[in-house]
Amino acid sequence: MKNTIKYCVVGLSHKNVDLATRGNFSLNKEQSERLLAQAKSDGLKELMVISTCNRTELMGIVQDPKILIDYLCCFSGGDVSLFLKKGYVLIDRSALDHVFRVGCGLESQIIGDFEIIGQLKRSFSNSKKKQMVNGFSERLVNAVIQSSKRIKTETELSSGATSVSFASVHYILEYVKDVSQKNILLFGTGKIGRNTCENLIKHTRNDQIVLVNRSEESAHLVAGKFNLVIKKVSELKTEIAKSDIVIVATGSQDITLEASMMPKDKPLMILDLSVPSNVDPKLNDYENITVINLDELSQLTNDALKKREQFIPQANEILNQVKAEFFQWVDHRKFAPTLKALKQKLLDGQQKERGEVQEFSQTVYRLTGKVASYLKENPSKADQTMALLQHVYQLDSDLDV
Repeated sequence: MKNTIKYCVVGLSHKNVDLATRGNFSLNKEQSERLLAQAKSDGLKELMVISTCNRTELMGIVQDPKILIDYLCCFSGGDVSLFLKKGYVLIDRSALDHVFRVGCGLESQIIGDFEIIGQLKRSFSNSKKKQMVNGFSERLVNAVIQSSKRIKTETELSSGATSVSFASVHYILEYVKDVSQKNILLFGTGKIGRNTCENLIKHTRNDQIVLVNRSEESAHLVAGKFNLVIKKVSELKTEIAKSDIVIVATGSQDITLEASMMPKDKPLMILDLSVPSNVDPKLNDYENITVINLDELSQLTNDALKKREQFIPQANEILNQVKAEFFQWVDHRKFAPTLKALKQKLLDGQQKERGEVQEFSQTVYRLTGKVASYLKENPSKADQTMALLQHVYQLDSDLDV
């Protein structure tokens, strides 16, 4: 008997590991692309990679989830034994349920964070360019997008703050007096950094924001949009010395803010929005420096965030409606290979005249149609019925999920 291939999700998230551990398993763009290329070379047909500040996950169809665990650890540099201790492996329905909840912001650190759906779309698009997804993943992602849109428009789950970028600004507004008069330095042009910058300008009316980025081209694109002052990376230490608040949002895998760059004679607040962390851990011991990381920001509560909790049941109801339609499609798709094999088996067994064959073919189509209807109407008996058909008629069929 052939090994049944399964839809699997393997990963780590804010729910089961801290920021430092997530950093060990994070995948940048180059690592993700190399992982997909290797998977394609190995014969996988369906795989998506998502790596954000909240989570790193591989989602795909495989015979053994260990394949995905090995990919994740190999290309991120994460330790396999640590993953087996801390990570999660989800299979079939539980994996698909998880993708729905993640895509709708119900598994985010800040409930209702709808940035994740954009990240899921980009993950799908990237895999599609590399011919690493087909009809199943496309149907799944479209169903998740539909759920996300409905939850966003039909509930208030995303009311108020919707992201870590807002939490960053909320923290600054809460703990920094006269923020409009403070010198703010943005280091990096990652999406969280850009969104934080936009929220800062909107809520603080601060026109003293300086941008430093390794790519000057990217820096000019962001600076032009927000009217920021651009400085070169070589001027980073000088600009830090002038700043009251430093926001780090680079895509680097290494430390970018070192202890040697820091002033020792003035207060400085650093918001580290990077995964893995880009701030030298020694800075936590500096009395004049306050370092806030993503996990700390995400634990902030305010009235807007508390208000969202009452809309979770409503969001789940919408999610269940869309999932029911999707799983009905999955079940029909699962039955299709066996029904096709049964139909062909019956037809191949006939040695009759042309007219009789045509008449018999119509009978076979009606028969398999009735079997399909029975399976839909009796889902609890579906697997048993399929197994019986496969055994009696010695059918050989491949199931995708």
